[in-house]
Amino acid sequence: MTTISSDQPDLTSCDREPIHLLGAIQSFGFLLSVSTDWLISRASENLVDHIGVAWDEALGQPLDKILSEDAVHDIRNRISYLQGEDSVERLLRVELRPGLAEYDVAIHFSHSMIIIEGEPSGPAGHEDIGITVRSMLMRQSQSSTMQNFQLNAVRQIRAITGFDRVMLYRFDQDGAGEVVAESVVSRRESFLGLRYPATDIPRQARALYVRNVLRVIADLQDPGSRILPEKSVGGQPIDLSMSVLRSVSPVHIEYLSNMGVRASLSISVICEGRLWGLIACHHYDMLRPTLEQRTAAELFGRMFSMMLESREREDAAAYEQRSRAITDRLMAVVAQDAELLHNPEWIGETIRAAVPSDGIGVYLDGRISLSGMTPDEDEFGELIRYLSTGAASQIVITDNLSRLHPPAAAYAERAAGILAIPISRSPRDYVILFRSEKVRSVRWAGDPQKAMEEDSNSVRISPRKSFESWRQLVQGVSEPFTAAEQRVAEAVRTSLLEVVLLLAEGRQNDQMKAHERQDLLIAELNHRVRNVLSLVRSLISRTRDNALTYEDFAETLEGRIQSLARAHDQLTVKRWGPVEIEPLVRAEASAYLADNGDRLRLLGPRVLLEPEAFSTLSLVLHELITNSAKYGAFSGSGHVDLQWSIDADGALLISWRESGGPPVRAPERKGFGTTIIERSIPYDLGGRAQSFYRLTGFEAEFAIPAKFVTLGAGTVSGTRQSEVAALAIPVDFPKTVLLVEDSMLIALDVEDALKALGATRVITASTVRQARNAVAADDFDFAILDINLGADSSLSVAEELQTRGIPFLFASGYGEQARLSGAFASAYVITKPYGRAEIIEAIHHMRYGDGAKDADEA
Repeated sequence: MTTISSDQPDLTSCDREPIHLLGAIQSFGFLLSVSTDWLISRASENLVDHIGVAWDEALGQPLDKILSEDAVHDIRNRISYLQGEDSVERLLRVELRPGLAEYDVAIHFSHSMIIIEGEPSGPAGHEDIGITVRSMLMRQSQSSTMQNFQLNAVRQIRAITGFDRVMLYRFDQDGAGEVVAESVVSRRESFLGLRYPATDIPRQARALYVRNVLRVIADLQDPGSRILPEKSVGGQPIDLSMSVLRSVSPVHIEYLSNMGVRASLSISVICEGRLWGLIACHHYDMLRPTLEQRTAAELFGRMFSMMLESREREDAAAYEQRSRAITDRLMAVVAQDAELLHNPEWIGETIRAAVPSDGIGVYLDGRISLSGMTPDEDEFGELIRYLSTGAASQIVITDNLSRLHPPAAAYAERAAGILAIPISRSPRDYVILFRSEKVRSVRWAGDPQKAMEEDSNSVRISPRKSFESWRQLVQGVSEPFTAAEQRVAEAVRTSLLEVVLLLAEGRQNDQMKAHERQDLLIAELNHRVRNVLSLVRSLISRTRDNALTYEDFAETLEGRIQSLARAHDQLTVKRWGPVEIEPLVRAEASAYLADNGDRLRLLGPRVLLEPEAFSTLSLVLHELITNSAKYGAFSGSGHVDLQWSIDADGALLISWRESGGPPVRAPERKGFGTTIIERSIPYDLGGRAQSFYRLTGFEAEFAIPAKFVTLGAGTVSGTRQSEVAALAIPVDFPKTVLLVEDSMLIALDVEDALKALGATRVITASTVRQARNAVAADDFDFAILDINLGADSSLSVAEELQTRGIPFLFASGYGEQARLSGAFASAYVITKPYGRAEIIEAIHHMRYGDGAKDADEA
């Protein structure tokens, strides 16, 4: 290692350059510093060039003496939006003084002062900033890969700012940057893939990029304009950290000049509070995007950062979910066979699916096990002793082991990087993943070392003068371990530590718990069996007392027990949770009605009952159907109407009405079946039951308390369930769908629903223009059109789709189908809000039903 002598320059001097205290601004705008009592304390020297008032004449004056009352009023109101010193607010197209052209104004706080910056407004844009950014974000959201997502961002920034080159610049763990996406004019060489050393962006500049996310340099040759007086009454220079017009440091001017750049703009990409990278824009002539354009670019940059962070989190979450499955498998298998901890091949194969490695070493209870590309046993033992000097339970990660442990240089070719996972506290046991040396050639944008230049005063550091591709051979370093891989390692550490502790404690507690669980299961089983036996005993006794013949006794008892069995089967399928009543009714009726199931007419909401109520109702329904088959409507050609509803208290009301059967009269003697019908629900459930022997047919009404009832979705009617859930997803569900919707949140939900149903591409459009452009540019299988798009209507889009033979339906939250023109009188309208079930139902109706029918009536 070379020792730096005292006469060498300080290579960190650039990190201490006070770039926020330059005392000047770029001359395309002006600056005023105002106290809290609205007196002007500082002004840029070029103030007279912009508003016709000399800077020294403005000092000490109230702001409303320099600017118009309306302008001061707007500025005062806008200040209320500021959220601390790192916030900047903007006003566009302000008339600062009568007769002057319009100016764009930026306002922020600097300590106790209010900083007001103005620059000439550009020509009026054809779209609002929000509309522009929304359109840009819609394009971003359609990017299928990270590469396309990044490329779309730089292309769109270049489109709205007009720069010759726009690059997405990503920082690595060491602070060096790499150009990962680029959009550049054809006559310029590409910088894609070039790397820039960390020293190109000094530390204080990185801190400013986090605070002030947008930086513009309109003309590198601009001499700038001083802010006077240079120091406040207290002797402090003005802090321009949040200034939009801040002048450029001499070192940065030289750096950009060496690249041949004359104008630049940068937008910070901030993820999880850290500087992920920059969107860097270069122009080879002077260029000043208007404040309006820069505001749109900044807003897009902030949203891009959030979308990027979200995508990276989704990728990390998916990776970690797969990795958790690996750690769960590792823990489960090792807990059964502790000897596998001494099998590095098995551990390596298990972990390698989540954390790739070239070799693995295990140190457990003094035993060493090695597999793959690793140090030898002596070298591994020395490494274990070195790791044991660190903090307990600390994972050690490096891609350059020899930098931490110099003896590792001897085997860097085999093991240059490690991820060391401690799996016990005392003694120190380790699982260590090794990665071999990866000799690679890195393309730098010029020699990454800053040049030293000597002038008449001293030796100074100057920026690189050449940015031609410069290659460096990197040795002794492995592929680095990512942050997600580090989190997986922590999960592996926790899992293996738990296993080791469990094995050390033994299995006595597990055996005791197993006996306790077994005793509990036996007691519960005994309780349930006794209840069932008691119920069967009661059924036998009561059925025997009311039977006239042995055959009558056997048939009746078998029917009742089978009814209980059917109820028990359904409860078992639902794991003794709430169960629907409609399948039970059909199962009971099928034994008597066979193919005449339409003689039992059902109507009511989808209802589920708790197990105790379900078993009781099953016996009641069995007796009702049996009696009807023997003496009532089912004995002839009659019908039974079974209807149910939920009252205001949440209780289930059930009505049984027979018609078309033989004349009815009350029995002279009540049997056990009648007792079940009239007394089971009141006695077992605390409900109500009433029977009516009308001449036209037997009738009964029941009420089951709300505590046993759960209301489901959909309705039961006729001979089938009408809820949409019964409709299957069409096998040929449309693959490419156009969704015209002016609400972003609704569009996102419907897009997710369409993709879940089988659509592979969903193109969204928020305006008629976007929709017509999409129809002209793509082939669609299907379309969903929101009728009202603000002040416009999607009917013209529907006409275009109709001409092309593309099926479509309308969506509306206002019941707009009655207002559709004659050409679309039969078009299907789906009512908002809607989701997967409603879309499936709509497609079924369009293909097989009456397409004019509204979704709410289906």
